[in-house]
Amino acid sequence: MERTLTVLQVSLYHSTPGQGAFAKVPLQLLHDTSRLLVGRGKDTHIQLQLPQLSRHHLSLEPYLEKGSTLLAFCLKVLSRKSCVWVNGLPLRYLEQVPLSTVNRISFSGIQMVVRREGGNSLEAFVCYFRFSSSPLIYRPQAQETDEWENVVKKETPPVCGEATHGLLGSPHGSSWTQTAVSSQAPEEEQK
Repeated sequence: MERTLTVLQVSLYHSTPGQGAFAKVPLQLLHDTSRLLVGRGKDTHIQLQLPQLSRHHLSLEPYLEKGSTLLAFCLKVLSRKSCVWVNGLPLRYLEQVPLSTVNRISFSGIQMVVRREGGNSLEAFVCYFRFSSSPLIYRPQAQETDEWENVVKKETPPVCGEATHGLLGSPHGSSWTQTAVSSQAPEEEQK
């Protein structure tokens, strides 16, 4: 019986023109179950050509979960220089986190999405790499506004014992700020 390999589909993005940062990354990599090193060092499995990276920046480490016969992976930070974000969670030197089926990873200007597709081989796994010309991880940017300052100056929260319609804890679940902002709308319409 042939055993299928676990597959990691890895998409990479960096804002540098062309794909110079990924010039030494293979399209496909068959790897045993030792840790997979990522960094700028010549001895890494995924060599990224960016001077701000550590020689060994992070590793993907396969392991078996208790009671499972499938490979699981954790990401471990090996860089003392910078933070690595995994699914919105910041990790520092020697911190690690188990990876789920789809993972959004960012570090030193690199965006990486890792998708795990299960297989039953415990001896090896395979990585397929794709290089993106557009960002893989989108974060809405907060817009600066002085609206809150205007709301705070014009409205004050009710004192205990007064009507608390619209406050946190009400059956409607809206907060005071929503009530205060919505009470601003008629006044602004009159202007």
